[in-house]
Amino acid sequence: MMPTEEIDQSSYCQSCGACCGYSQNWPRFSIESDEELALIPEGLVNARQSGMRCEGDRCSALQGEIGKSTKCGIYAVRPEVCRTCMPGDAECAMARRKFGLPVIESA
Repeated sequence: MMPTEEIDQSSYCQSCGACCGYSQNWPRFSIESDEELALIPEGLVNARQSGMRCEGDRCSALQGEIGKSTKCGIYAVRPEVCRTCMPGDAECAMARRKFGLPVIESA
C-alpha cells in the first residue's frame, strides 16, 4: 500500500464513508465557533445541539453507500472532528473494521 503522504484522501474517503457511519457520538461539535455552527443546516444538527443528527450511527449528512461511493452533504462546513479523521489513522482503521473494510496502511 502507498505511504500516508501519497494517499489520495478524497479517493479513499469517497469510496468509504465508514467514519461517518461509525457512531452517533462521533460527529460531535467541539471547537467550532458559533459562526461556523450557524453554517450547518439546522435540520442536520442533533436535538442537544452537540453534534450532527444521525440515523442510527450514520451521520445524516452522509450521502451514498458506505464502502461503495459516498460524499458529505456539508463537506465545506463539516465539524472539526470530521476534518481531522484522515485515511489510515487510528479512527479511520476503527471505523473501517466495523464495516468489514480493509484497513488502509499508513507510513
